[in-house]
Amino acid sequence: MKIAPDKWKHFIVGIFLGLIFQAVLLFFMPGQTGLTIILTLSIVIVISYGFELFSLITGMGHYELMDAVAAVIGGVIGQAAVLICFSLL
Repeated sequence: MKIAPDKWKHFIVGIFLGLIFQAVLLFFMPGQTGLTIILTLSIVIVISYGFELFSLITGMGHYELMDAVAAVIGGVIGQAAVLICFSLL
């Protein structure tokens, strides 16, 4: 199964979103790991799907749900990377 190049772009962006938001929330909310995981995942989902809805409503770009799914999967991987790094500290 071949993954389309635009899905890879959304996947990479999702990784960065997960990395950034998870690290920032863990920094500002130490000891609240479970809450930061839920908040970060929520933020990544809202940004990913919100961007697709924006494309659908405005007609700028093309709406495709699988782009949002690819970004969310990337976001989870980004979150996992941060959580692993923080657990090693």
